[in-house]
Amino acid sequence: MKFPKVGSNIQIHSYKHNGSLHRIWEDTIVLKGTSKVVIGGNDRIIVKESDGRNWRTREPAICYFDAETWFNTIGMIRSDGIYYYCNLGTPFTWDDEAVKYIDYDLDIKVFPDMTFKLLDEDEYELHSKAMNYPPELDGILRRSVDELISWIHQRKGPFAPQFVESWYERYLQYR
Repeated sequence: MKFPKVGSNIQIHSYKHNGSLHRIWEDTIVLKGTSKVVIGGNDRIIVKESDGRNWRTREPAICYFDAETWFNTIGMIRSDGIYYYCNLGTPFTWDDEAVKYIDYDLDIKVFPDMTFKLLDEDEYELHSKAMNYPPELDGILRRSVDELISWIHQRKGPFAPQFVESWYERYLQYR
């Protein structure tokens, strides 16, 4: 199996449970690409929404995808610190086109002081009914929320001190 090549430019695609395309992030540079982890960097890139709207990210970001966790993280570098946006979703796949995952609505926003807020529980409930999420999926996602919170508390993985900064330094070498 091939993996994204370090230094290559890729897209990130998120889908919904029903298979519909949700969002595309363009122009992410691969900083690490293995069967277990993909780390990418981007800055002020175009994001395409499924409804046709486009918008541009506001700051440099380091994206972290893990093949064994039901979440991914985006560490956003702002003037007042690192903010994280964490998507609850399937472990990533790679198919030579893009890093792909299914987004399951629940998100956690983490602030520079490592406090956090669970977001979009109402959207999760709505889509759970509309798209007939199986009951076992709810258990997986609830355990994944707990695992993600544990990672935040432990400063593990992408939340480790200097993780985002050191990968951002590497990103700057490829720009």
